[in-house]
Amino acid sequence: MRKLSLALAETDEHSHFEKTAFRVRKKIFATLDDKKARAVLKLNEVDQSVFSKNREGIIFPVPNKWGKQGWTIVELKKVRKDIFTDALTTAYCTVAPKALASLYRTQ
Repeated sequence: MRKLSLALAETDEHSHFEKTAFRVRKKIFATLDDKKARAVLKLNEVDQSVFSKNREGIIFPVPNKWGKQGWTIVELKKVRKDIFTDALTTAYCTVAPKALASLYRTQ
């Protein structure tokens, strides 16, 4: 996850409570909990629904008000790399400025 996150333009890594946060222009798009092998991604409501569909126990909303705001748990030992890469890039594009997001969006 660290390598994939830091490959995204202008991403930096910082400590965030007991986790590692990945930010683009000071906005967090993902956190990593190494001990639990779990990522949390910032997605919009539609993307959260799409990535969570048919992936129970692998990708799912954080079970509280944060989940309703798009924060989404990803179990790193269970998720396919291509799906995770897509979800991580989507999270990045959710918070990145339009000029940076356009580097990764095909629309």
